[in-house]
Amino acid sequence: MSRAVIAIVGRPNVGKSTLFNRIVRQRLAIVENTPGVTRDRIYADGKWLDRSFLVIDTGGITDERDPVQEQIRTQVEMALEEADAVIMVTDGREPLTASDYQVATLLRKSHKPTVLAVNKIENIAQTVDPEFYSLGLGEPIPISAEHGKNIGDLLDAALESIPKEEEESDPDLIRVTMVGRPNVGKSSLVNGLLGKERMIVSDRPGTTRDAVDIPLAADGHHYLLVDTAGIRRKSKVEESVEYYSVLRALRAVERSDVVILVLDATAEVAEQDLKIAGIIKDAGKACLIAVNKWDLIEKNEATAAEYEAKIRREIGFLDYAPLVFISAKTGQRLVKILPLVNQVMESYTFRISNNRLNEVVSEAIVIHHPPSNKGRPFKIYYTRQSGVKPPSFQLTVNDPEGFHYSYHRYLENKFREYFGFVGTPIKFELKTSNKNGD
Repeated sequence: MSRAVIAIVGRPNVGKSTLFNRIVRQRLAIVENTPGVTRDRIYADGKWLDRSFLVIDTGGITDERDPVQEQIRTQVEMALEEADAVIMVTDGREPLTASDYQVATLLRKSHKPTVLAVNKIENIAQTVDPEFYSLGLGEPIPISAEHGKNIGDLLDAALESIPKEEEESDPDLIRVTMVGRPNVGKSSLVNGLLGKERMIVSDRPGTTRDAVDIPLAADGHHYLLVDTAGIRRKSKVEESVEYYSVLRALRAVERSDVVILVLDATAEVAEQDLKIAGIIKDAGKACLIAVNKWDLIEKNEATAAEYEAKIRREIGFLDYAPLVFISAKTGQRLVKILPLVNQVMESYTFRISNNRLNEVVSEAIVIHHPPSNKGRPFKIYYTRQSGVKPPSFQLTVNDPEGFHYSYHRYLENKFREYFGFVGTPIKFELKTSNKNGD
């Protein structure tokens, strides 16, 4: 299930990036008084009440005709295509301009639900100039992005137009997403699993522009394979469409169960591989690592072990992900992929009785007592499983600050040892109790 997407648009210097930063609560977008600072779309996580969503910041649209403005306009149009709702930002201190009307016209043509924000209004109680109604976008909402005024009402209005997604109806369907840098062989892997040339395969990086869903039935299991565009380093992205492709890939990861990180055996693990792995980790998805183009490597009996050790060192935070060396071109070891997906999915949805959980935690504590925090012993009173996808466990403790990272890792490893979790992250949530006066 993918999250809603809200795009922020408007002419330059009306406060779009300030609003973006306010919503995502980080200084991700560059904020300056110089118009046109934000040229590329930026997206980040947002949350309001019980709703999570992605926010896209866009460059300012003007009525000028130059190459930079044409590129900005193209990116904005792509953002609108992907967005579920739009916030148009205007400057409440200035009269409307031709660029404001141009943006409003573009939004009306997009037919996307749009909320009109009149920014830089410090006194929210004051009446908005009737001129803003002439944009034809409904009731203007006065806000101050800089001071955080009326942002809640703005998000209420934007999210009200986006229906909450229901859980997918088929509980037995396993959604499998292929991610990786361009030209690592994602489409070839999909074709190999399907046994036919379903995806376009080319030596030219970036052949796959969109995330493409393909159903597959095999050995009594039903899968939805998702091939995504290669995720590039932003500094090397020259075509506007690449930003659109990356956002599609991020959303595909979000609505997947199992993510296959495809690496190129003929290339070093690059910074972008680590960033893609981080996206998988942050999304809390089950994962396996497929090292493709293994047929091109000169090997001896130690090669595979050396390669795996190197990858484990460099992508240590996915140490729970099983790793398989494949050749999508020759079909080498492709028969191992779907059984691994099934194994990982079983771990991702595995439930444990509370009695068994507490037995394991008690035994782990006896073997290795938790460290003290500022002289205060850390105690775990009770453990229960609070969810799956990924397996999540609530620990009732005396002092959440005493749950040291090293003990977190120790407990996680014990859970993997006892319960055989493979390919899935494990989440611990802490609940405070003052039992026994602690």
